[in-house]
Amino acid sequence: MTFKNQILEGIPEILPQPKAYEADINHAPKRKAILSAEEKKLALRNALRYFNKKHHAELLPEFKNELETYGRIYMYRLRPDYKMYARPIEEYPAQTKQAAAIMLMIQNNLDYAVAQHPHELITYGGNGAVFSNWAQYRLTMKYLAEMNDEQTLAMYSGHPMGLFPSHKNAPRVVVTNGMMIPNYSKPDDWEKFNALGVTQYGQMTAGSFMYIGPQGIVHGTTITVLNGFRKIKKEPQGNLFVTSGLGGMSGAQPKAGNIAGCITVCAEVNPKITQVRLGQGWIDEKITDLDELVTRVNKAKAEKETVSIAYLGNIVDVWEKFDEANIHIDLGSDQTSLHNPWAGGYYPVDISFEDANEMMSNNPEQFKIEVQKTLCRHTEAINKHTAKGTYFFDYGNAFLLEASRAGADIMAENGIDFRYPSYVQDIMGPMCFDYGFGPFRWVCASGKPEDLAKTDAIACSVLEEIKKNSPEEIQQQMADNIQWIKGAQENKLVVGSQARILYADAEGRMKIAQAFNDAIAKEEIGYVVLGRDHHDVSGTDSPYRETSNIYDGSRFTADMAIQNVIGDSFRGATWVSIHNGGGVGWGEVINGGFGMVLDGSTEASKRLKSMLFWDVNNGISRRSWARNSGAEFAIKRAMEVEPNLKVTLPNHVDDALLN
Repeated sequence: MTFKNQILEGIPEILPQPKAYEADINHAPKRKAILSAEEKKLALRNALRYFNKKHHAELLPEFKNELETYGRIYMYRLRPDYKMYARPIEEYPAQTKQAAAIMLMIQNNLDYAVAQHPHELITYGGNGAVFSNWAQYRLTMKYLAEMNDEQTLAMYSGHPMGLFPSHKNAPRVVVTNGMMIPNYSKPDDWEKFNALGVTQYGQMTAGSFMYIGPQGIVHGTTITVLNGFRKIKKEPQGNLFVTSGLGGMSGAQPKAGNIAGCITVCAEVNPKITQVRLGQGWIDEKITDLDELVTRVNKAKAEKETVSIAYLGNIVDVWEKFDEANIHIDLGSDQTSLHNPWAGGYYPVDISFEDANEMMSNNPEQFKIEVQKTLCRHTEAINKHTAKGTYFFDYGNAFLLEASRAGADIMAENGIDFRYPSYVQDIMGPMCFDYGFGPFRWVCASGKPEDLAKTDAIACSVLEEIKKNSPEEIQQQMADNIQWIKGAQENKLVVGSQARILYADAEGRMKIAQAFNDAIAKEEIGYVVLGRDHHDVSGTDSPYRETSNIYDGSRFTADMAIQNVIGDSFRGATWVSIHNGGGVGWGEVINGGFGMVLDGSTEASKRLKSMLFWDVNNGISRRSWARNSGAEFAIKRAMEVEPNLKVTLPNHVDDALLN
């Protein structure tokens, strides 16, 4: 059967044969056993409702075994036989190119070179799912193939509810993930309701079909590391950045360190993913012995090398060993998946990877105890280094939050704040987000590397032209991104689709997108899919990350993210998404994203101007109202450019009046 026929088949009338479990694939860990006997029956009923009754007797024992063995029903039997990757847009069976572009993006998220646990439909972060099971994937792809320009597909946490009549200017897909009633949004609630098959954790760009491999976070991490060294008034060359995590997005850290020009040591406990990153060239060297690591780092420091080193082992051992060996760490962070600490996001020290996975499944309460003990040790080691002058920041993975919950010595003297800042508080918020700069990305739907090279050149030309008349306040941001895009090809950042990311403000995004649309109209390039990371100026309300530098008391509200996705949906987005969870934990954040297909039309030009302007300035206005000076500057500048924009500005109160 051809690829197109398999897509159009959806859930097959004749069941495919069961598939063997492929041990060489990086699989999700076994999930926590949390369902009661009656709830297990409900989970099985929920899974079987995708299938004709004549198949139930055959599938029931198989699904029951999956639930008992893995803690979830993935329906491995339904994995398609074709290779999973982003094909050129013309290869998809579709009534509309907008739907074909979405199919392309879904398959990119599940590409083996992109996805962390491809057979479990998890893109990154240990639990960031595109779908909960393979029936959902098959049904969604069939709906997209059948969709016309006057229909919208409603996606309920991975489940395609169906195609509904809408209109040509409506989004083609609306995605919600994990939108729980607030009182049912604790970590165990995710375990339970995900096991029942009724909700999922979409992370950010995983469940919104906009992940482009580690490149997305490579750029953000590069900007963070560069600005981190600027903050401590040091050059990256010959200086040391220590962190951990090589799976999913965290795998971008060593590559970013190389681009920034420093020495990077990144610890990882999973041998498979470490080897994948070595094979991809995202790390330069792998070391398994701590004494050898010390020798290698001292050599790199002495010779002012730019090098990325993976240590296969626990990060706590690295921090403690470097303290003992008196190795000075200039920048320190962590990007293990601590939003998911009890299900494989963070591993206890002094226990082997295999034994830890067994404990996680069979003795989850002891596993939690060991993780929290490790967090206390981790924090103690970091504190020793910061006393010697190390600058440590939380890289938005909930390290500070989980360390505090573990009872670690992580709180500031006032007992309210953390001892260390979030990187958004200290670096990205005041330096980028407040000015409207965030992660704008695009994918060349033709799949041609030459189209990506052309879009790189177009974007660079646009940014260089804008920079000529940019105010002093944003010159550094412009320069960093021009430097980034010029080096994008040589840094070999593409994994999966022909995609690119850079940080741009509303002016940059609109002008780059318009230039792309003009090039498509002239048939110089094929269709382009626009998007962004949810980790942006406007898309996410996350009190310990994206909105952590908002100090007016509103950082625990989620109005901005909800307004963002609603506003994007009627201003021209091809698809929109809104999620609970993100990169900091279930119940800790609400985040939204979008995708927009550029086809060279006049209509696309209207859409991009309307939507991209709102998508950025919604967040700038909120940050301005919080009295963030950079945002006040940016929103006043935006109102000068757009006469239809009228934003409420804050009046500042003299502190002396309040004392």
